[in-house]
Amino acid sequence: MMRSQIKWLIQIALSFVACGGNLQSAAANTVFPFDAVYDTEVTLTPIPNSDVSETSITATSSNAPYGLTNVVGKNYSRLDMNGVGTFSANPEDLNLDPTVFPFLSEEFFGTDSDKLFGFSTIEALFDFENLTLSGEGTINITGGAGRFTGATGKFDVKQDSKLNPDPSAPIVVKTFLNGSFQVPHKIPEPSDTVGLVVGSLATSLFLSRRKSKPSSDNC
Repeated sequence: MMRSQIKWLIQIALSFVACGGNLQSAAANTVFPFDAVYDTEVTLTPIPNSDVSETSITATSSNAPYGLTNVVGKNYSRLDMNGVGTFSANPEDLNLDPTVFPFLSEEFFGTDSDKLFGFSTIEALFDFENLTLSGEGTINITGGAGRFTGATGKFDVKQDSKLNPDPSAPIVVKTFLNGSFQVPHKIPEPSDTVGLVVGSLATSLFLSRRKSKPSSDNC
């Protein structure tokens, strides 16, 4: 009798885990919305013997969520004859040799250990007649640190700026980011869950049987 009841408990536990597996997977990630404006400074350093520049990026924000008020990073850029600028962390997007030029990245950080890592791809229009710049693109989040270890996500990027007449001056841009990233959470191993459920049900069965057993004490 007891053996069949134990078998029944294990079957219930396995069914519980199987049914709960999808719920665990659905709850395994926490999503963090992201909406911020950064004051961005871009400095272009021409790469010798090419029409490509290495772009250094620094940015600060007074309203960035999660304390991620600073950004530093690099990408590559090229400006064509029509005033269209292509900015990318991937050297192959600008016909650079990836064995010579590394894939670049950007880092979001604040005053604590929380960070986000990613890379950007942006296309911008330089209007030298009206001295304006407008750009759109994405930042792909590929990792993080602190609370955001293992983060993935994507931010949409929009930029606008008044250009400095001095072509050698850094480009100062207003950068608007909107999107989200998610961080995975560790979920219990199936074996641990089965043991926990079986143990709990077995304890309940034992107490129930003990309560229902007639007392042998004489008054």
